[in-house]
Amino acid sequence: MRYVSTRGQAPILDFQGATLAGLASDGGLYVPEAWPRFSPAEIAAMAGLPYVEVAVRVCRPFTGDCLDEAALRAIFTTAYGRFAHAAVVPLKQLDHRHFLAEIFHGPTLAFKDIALQALGLVFERFLGASGQHVTVIGATSGDTGSAAIDALAGRAGVEVYMLHPHGRVSAVQRRQMTTVLDGNIHNIAIEGNFDDAQALVKAMFNDAAFAGRFPLAAVNSINWARLMFQIVYYFTTALSLGAPHRAVAYAVPTGNFGDVFAGYVAAQMGLPIERLVVATNENDILHRALSAGDYSQGVVRPTDAPSMDIQVSSNFERLLFDLAGRDGAGLAARMAEFEATKQLRLPDDQRAAAARLFTSARVDSAEMADTMRWALAQTGELLDPHTAIGLAAARRQTETAAARRDPGTAPMITLATAHPAKFPAAVAAATGITPALPARLADLMSRPERYDVAPAQLQAIEAYIAQRARPR
Repeated sequence: MRYVSTRGQAPILDFQGATLAGLASDGGLYVPEAWPRFSPAEIAAMAGLPYVEVAVRVCRPFTGDCLDEAALRAIFTTAYGRFAHAAVVPLKQLDHRHFLAEIFHGPTLAFKDIALQALGLVFERFLGASGQHVTVIGATSGDTGSAAIDALAGRAGVEVYMLHPHGRVSAVQRRQMTTVLDGNIHNIAIEGNFDDAQALVKAMFNDAAFAGRFPLAAVNSINWARLMFQIVYYFTTALSLGAPHRAVAYAVPTGNFGDVFAGYVAAQMGLPIERLVVATNENDILHRALSAGDYSQGVVRPTDAPSMDIQVSSNFERLLFDLAGRDGAGLAARMAEFEATKQLRLPDDQRAAAARLFTSARVDSAEMADTMRWALAQTGELLDPHTAIGLAAARRQTETAAARRDPGTAPMITLATAHPAKFPAAVAAATGITPALPARLADLMSRPERYDVAPAQLQAIEAYIAQRARPR
């Protein structure tokens, strides 16, 4: 399997090269040269297998000669052995049509663990074999940072510099990062929002002088391997509800488009996905893009769903690449225009192509809270704010279909992306119940913290890292 950049100018790499590179050298994102595809019989043969075995089968076509079946099995067995539920991603039925896929049973209580626990082991394997080291630079709106830090703390050959927006993540999210005191972990609270943090990470990768001094690597979903690991739970949940003989639909709360793009890839691989509902909060750039062709950057509004407080969705570029016929040069010009003007229009033909699989919904704070109360009263489930946004969009989708007298038969799976205890204040405000942290994190709020505050300025962040990081 070979990997190409969405902007068409970076070197073509194998899986190991693309994983260690993260962002492509031309500013684009790596994607497989072609999507592998399973036959219905091959998908049916995965039914009833443990999560690890499905993960091996789904990921094997992407890794080529870099990771064989035995290596993948060892990585997944170790990574998911730390999860609190034996199924790794259990399904819960809410009513005759709606299901929750709980993708938050990892060590840091969010779906990012599914990819990052495995990615940490992949980094360690690749670096140990080559004798290399990497400087991991990441931006987080809360969950990626804690999951990456948990996965990479203490690992040989890896230094981590994680940027988060100061005062704009929940106390639990912050402490899951800042109470990890291993010497290879560095937390930087920037005086800005997540988009500022994400822009700084991209700028460091694109700064030839800085990137030439340090072996930079990415753990954000700009890294292809992150998305590859997330494809798996689309297969396991769809299989549980009858795939490939029965189509399924998904509602995905998302800000950076990575989680839902993994569903798009699953569909390209042959999984019968009837619909992907992109659920956003008030920071609705993805909803505007898919519903009206308006991919223009707005001002980030802080909400009770901070992991979605994003106005530049990096992974949307991967979809644009496919919608534009994989024209890297053309997309590079369009993205340069977007970066200069903060505006981009989707042509009608591309919007129509996206609409064959995607719909979208904007869910405001009031509807989010109403959905949290509905779920508790009607199903007994306590939801975090992000999952509530996904479920609100899911219910709206099925109600709209029913109003058209076209209720369909595909079950609707909402991805439950975080444990409610990660956002206790928001959950308590909506439901009157303050969710408790699991026992393994019960002392989190009393652990000592370590982090630094810095301005959202490239020169300042590069200087901070240069003073501490190991050069090439």
